[in-house]
This record gives sequence, structure tokens and C-alpha cells, in this order.
Amino acid sequence: MRQLVWLAWMGGLVMGAGLEGLPEYLRPDPFGGVVRVDGGGPGSFRNSIELAGARGGYVSFHLVVKMPEGGAYTLSLVCPGADLYREWFHFTEAGKSYYPDALIPVRAPYQSRLPEPDNRVEKQTAQAFWVDIWIGPDARPGVLEGQATLEAGGTRSVLPIRVKVLPAVIPEEDVVTMDHNSYGSSWIPERYQSDAFFARIHAHHRIFYEHRGVYHQLGYGHGGKVGPEFAPELEGAGRGKRVSSWSLFDRHYGPLLDGSAFAGTRRGARPIPFVYLPINPEWPASFLWWGEPGYEVEFVNVVSEMERHFREKGWTRTHFELFFNHKKRYKAFPWDGDETRFPEDNRYFVEYARLLKKAMPAQTPVRFVFRADVSWMMEQQFKELAGVINFWVCGGTEFGWYDYAPRMLKQRGDIVWFYGGTPPVTQVSSAITTNPLRAWMWGVDGYVHWQTVAPGRDPWFHFDGGGTALVYPGDRFGIQGPIASLRLKVERNAVQDITLLDSFKSKRPLEGLKAEAARRYNGAKPQDWWTPRPSLADLPSYEWTNTSIDEAPKPNQRLFARLEAAAFEKVHRFVMELAGEGK
Repeated sequence: MRQLVWLAWMGGLVMGAGLEGLPEYLRPDPFGGVVRVDGGGPGSFRNSIELAGARGGYVSFHLVVKMPEGGAYTLSLVCPGADLYREWFHFTEAGKSYYPDALIPVRAPYQSRLPEPDNRVEKQTAQAFWVDIWIGPDARPGVLEGQATLEAGGTRSVLPIRVKVLPAVIPEEDVVTMDHNSYGSSWIPERYQSDAFFARIHAHHRIFYEHRGVYHQLGYGHGGKVGPEFAPELEGAGRGKRVSSWSLFDRHYGPLLDGSAFAGTRRGARPIPFVYLPINPEWPASFLWWGEPGYEVEFVNVVSEMERHFREKGWTRTHFELFFNHKKRYKAFPWDGDETRFPEDNRYFVEYARLLKKAMPAQTPVRFVFRADVSWMMEQQFKELAGVINFWVCGGTEFGWYDYAPRMLKQRGDIVWFYGGTPPVTQVSSAITTNPLRAWMWGVDGYVHWQTVAPGRDPWFHFDGGGTALVYPGDRFGIQGPIASLRLKVERNAVQDITLLDSFKSKRPLEGLKAEAARRYNGAKPQDWWTPRPSLADLPSYEWTNTSIDEAPKPNQRLFARLEAAAFEKVHRFVMELAGEGK
């Protein structure tokens, strides 16, 4: 009889409300399990959380409220430096499945009920929360303790939290730049050029900055039309063409270029490191007069005024990018500025470099750079445009064929990034860490997510997977600005680990650090992260097609096709082992 009573009591505990934890790389589903692609089973859930982290960074995990019978609950969290976010479960149309991604900031104690009324997940039995714990750079090494508490159905569940604070400090400057790109401002809901409009722009810069990233917003279209808030106002023509007003430009960029837009962040207030200039073939001089003396005069006059204004404002810590985003097939200009395919178009870059140099006074402290996004003929451009382009943003597929390129370009003093897409939520959670790690493995400076603020028409109930979104509009939740995605948090944590790992090269050979990180990540060697040069690379670029590029042999593809959810967690453990050695 006693045994029957005991079993019945235990069964009641199993069926009642409970609170459990998951590591950051295993995403919870709304039914008490782990999303299938991440591969975690019932044994993945934990009754306590134990983490280790270096100073000047975050550690993170999932809290999961489980209530098989549903009902009201209260979740409390007491832990130094902790931030709490409710995870939104997005329904994907393609797979008819739920994935957590948007993170809604909430305050503890948080009160609600299951199913969550606004998420509208039928038969929901679990609600997940993302927890960030900030470890300040001046924190004392030791152990931080806290706990999460669930009260529901007359019962109380406690989940202990322990964070081991290691002696190492993560460097402030990231070893790889994670860039997040967007276009124009037509997607911003606030009244055009209102205070709220600019606040929305600054909020997007701020959220990516807080997640150890950079935000780029291109202010002109393929035909060269510039949004008024992205450029100073001009007047006159020929020798009389000049800047008539900096009002909108300074209102937009001033807080970003002096760093005040980031006041109050845990990283501190610093100017943005990169920004697009409004310069294009149609601005500040009309391409109608290309090749005429008047074009040169107008271009040089206005760009010289820009240099002087930036210098007088003290905006000398940002790279101002001369960048062309047009293609010949858009029928606005007769040459490719972006992803140039035909060799004869290189002459335009040479000429614009001459004009830019003419506009600059000797020894200017303002950092003007000439950026080119290259793919088809990048290898040829590396040679022909040496000394012309000093900021290369390379298509990731093609750049992977040229393992010699990073050393060559870096020895010239050039900045080198590569670009590609954003892994959707339907891919394994660790997919978002591949390109940050690849950038470090390749020895380049950064990676560009080509579009990051377009979550789709209805990301909340009819989601397309988020391949063009790493933030979401917070308006649904009373937040006038973006909210972070779970993937952005995982990316941030990977960047801080890679930055810390790179700092150990003063004590250990860099190649040895890369070899161990590659082995732990997916059983590879550093050279496996490059693709053997295909025969296609030796043909003229104008003979290439998108199909032939896609079909180029990729012997190392298998190393990334079946990535484990815990792939980067294994690298993290390696980094923490090294961090624990420091005194």
C-alpha cells in the first residue's frame, strides 16, 4: 500500500507544474520538449543551472515553465546581472512547426497563464524564457548565485543558478565584426523625419551594438536617389555646388558618430565603426555629366565639404565608406558597381579613387575608405584594384576558393569581410555561429548578413523562417523599437568567445588555437574550412553562371551539412578551459 501511495504522489509531481533549464544551444518547443532539429531529448532538461563565463560578457540559458494542465503562474528570477526575456513561438508555414526566436523583455516576477493568451499556441504546455547574465569587466572572480522560482497551482518550484566567474576579461574590440545590413527607411512606421523616426533608427543601431555587432543602413536606391536624412542638402551647380544644410544629416548621424546614441549601454558609449556614405554615381554630381569637368568639380567640392565637416565635428573614429550598390542590369548606370562581372568596369573604380583622393586634404584624420562588394571577378579585382579598393566585402562562396587572399589583402592594409545570408530558425541552433567562426578561421575581419530587419508580413503566426531578420519590431509588446532574436543572442555569445579565444594567441600559437576550435566544432581541420579551387575559377568571370557557381565542387560541405546543436558549445568549453588558467 505504501508503494502505491508513493507512486501516486510521484505521478502527481510529474503531472504538476515544474521549472527546468536548458543550455542555450537547445531550443524549447511549446509542448515541453526540444525543437526536433536541435536533437535534444527529455534528458536534456536540468533541475539546476551551472555556467562559467569570462568577465566583460554574458552567459545565457533557457528557463522552461512546464504546466501539463495549464493555468496561471508566476515566475521570479533573482540573480545579479540577469535579464529575462519571454520567448515567442513562431509558427512556420513550410514545416507547420513552432520555433522560439523573438525575445520579449519582461520583468520578474512575471505573471501569465498557459496557454499564453497572445501567442495562441493550441494545447501549449510549456513557456520558455531566455536568461542573460551580464558579468561586468570589473566583477570579482568567484561564484555568482541566484535562483528562479515558479509558483503555480498552489506549488512552488525552485531552480538554483550558479555562475563561475573566471579571471579572464573579454577584450572590448571584437576580433571579427558581425555586420547587419538593411536598406532605406520606408519600412520604419513612425512619421517620416520625426523625432520618433530617428529614435527608431538609433534603436536599431543600439540593439546590434549591444549584441557585439554593427548595423549598416544604405540610404540610396539602385538609381542613385538618396533619402534626405542620409545626405546633407545641396544647392547650386558646377563650381557653385555646395552643402546648404547639415540639419537632417547631423540629426540622423550625429549621435551615432559621437557615440551618444549608445549612452547607458553595458558596452559604453562609442562611435559606430562603419557607415555608408550617400555617394553614388548620381550624388553629389549627376551621372549625366560623367567624364565632363563639371562632374569632377561638383564631386570634389561636395566631398571636400564632407571631409571638413566630419573633421570639425571630431568624427574621426568611424570608417566612412564610398560604396556602389548598383548593377548594370538595373538599367540606371552602364557599369556594375556591386558584384562587378565585366573587367572593363574596373576603370570606374580607378576614376572614383582619383576623385576621392583629390577631395581629401593630406593627412586627414577622417577615415574615408573605398569599399567594393565583390564576387564574380574578385580574384582579378584583387590584382587590378590594388591600392584603389581598401575595403573588400567578398561573396562567401567564391572567397572560399582563395585561401591565399586574406594574408595578401591584410598585408596591404585592407579591411576584409565576406557576406552571405542568415540561417533561418529551421536550421540547427548552432548554424548562426558558423560564419563568425569561419571569419576567424579564415583570418578576415568580419561577416555581413545582407538583410536583417525584414521578418516578413506576419512573423508571429505565419513565419517564413527569418532568413532576413535577426531583430523584430517590438510594437506588438509596447516597445517602440526592435527586440532581439534568440539567434542574435547566440551569435553574440559566439563572438565574445571567439574574441577571447583569439586573445590567448599571446600565450599559445594561433594555429594551434584554430586547430583545436575546428576539431571541437565539427571534427574538421582549419584547412577544411576552405573549398578546393574549382576549375571554374580559372575561366573568365563573364563565362560563369549562378548555376555553375552552385554546382562547383565542395568536398568540405559534409562537415557543415550535419552540424550538431552543441557544436559551438564544445568550442565554448575549450575557451573556458583556457580562461580558467589565467590569474
